[in-house]
Amino acid sequence: MNKITLKIDGMMCGMCEAHINDVIRRTFRVKKVTSSHRKSVTVIWTEDDIDEAALRLAIGTTGYEVKEVSKEPFPGTKTFR
Repeated sequence: MNKITLKIDGMMCGMCEAHINDVIRRTFRVKKVTSSHRKSVTVIWTEDDIDEAALRLAIGTTGYEVKEVSKEPFPGTKTFR
């Protein structure tokens, strides 16, 4: 399992979070995605690696800008509901 954390510029409300989450779910195979406009952060959990350029492009089409991407292996298995 991989954990990808994105710093995103431009999220102002819950609808902004929903736009980001929706485009990620539609574009990539992910286990879970959450966003926080207050922290300007989106966290993605996925089995597969996601190309950083593809992430930036997908999110850029929604009008937001990815400022930073960090990837780390997520140890163990996490159950999502």
